[in-house]
Amino acid sequence: MLTPDVFVDGLVVGESARWHDGRLWFAHWGTHDVVAVDMEGNREVMAEAPVDIAFSIDWLPDGRLLVTAGERLLRQEADGSFVDHADLSGVDFDGLNEIVVDGRGYVYVNGGCSFEPAEGEAPGGIAVVTPAGEVRQVADQIAFPNGMVVTPDNATLIIAESFARRLTAFDIGADGGLRNRRVWADGVGPDGICIDADGAIWAGVGAFGEQLIGRVHEGGEVTDRVQLDRECFASTLGGPDGRTLYMLAAHWRGLEQMFAKPYTGQVLTAQAPAPKVGWP
Repeated sequence: MLTPDVFVDGLVVGESARWHDGRLWFAHWGTHDVVAVDMEGNREVMAEAPVDIAFSIDWLPDGRLLVTAGERLLRQEADGSFVDHADLSGVDFDGLNEIVVDGRGYVYVNGGCSFEPAEGEAPGGIAVVTPAGEVRQVADQIAFPNGMVVTPDNATLIIAESFARRLTAFDIGADGGLRNRRVWADGVGPDGICIDADGAIWAGVGAFGEQLIGRVHEGGEVTDRVQLDRECFASTLGGPDGRTLYMLAAHWRGLEQMFAKPYTGQVLTAQAPAPKVGWP
């Protein structure tokens, strides 16, 4: 069992952890901010999104920031302003959640995160925005889509299906489409996820409320665990050697009390056995 250290305290709720340009970045829920934190724990607001919640972040190959915000996929321009990056009104799921940009510049975005779906229904889906700007829905029937990763060879996308308690994998086609859907690991309770050089994924592994994050291998074997005292909303690997596991955690108090004081959001760290690879 790995023991975490508190790296940053006093946050509302941090989400969408990313290691980018030598710093930890995340969407600071409860504010309008996208925040970066350096190795000494110094925080800097990098963007103020024109929405109540910037749900998830990633970057285009040219370095421009993307933000999912409600029904919109926004792009930050050089002057700091935000514009719509693509029109996703044609997809058949409501509301955007997580995003990942692969090494070729294909943007994958998911949504349809209903907290009370009808019995037997999984209203979530995944859409792709190609480098040419084409928008296509490439997956459906996702049970509360959450974090996504793309393997370093750009060949596989893995998504956390939180309500199904599983990680689901797809092969990525040359056109950005997703094929060969399969269960990558079952019986886990994932949210935001990241992948390491051994092909393992850090994800929630305990029952709901157990506040346990683990290193999951394809098929479901868990080889390392971190016990937290609050729920983990997202994780990423980073640091100079890519082996620092950053975990964004906060006490879950329900939607109505999520952003109420006292604030319980933290960034926690632990040393991981293998470094970061892939995307994000």
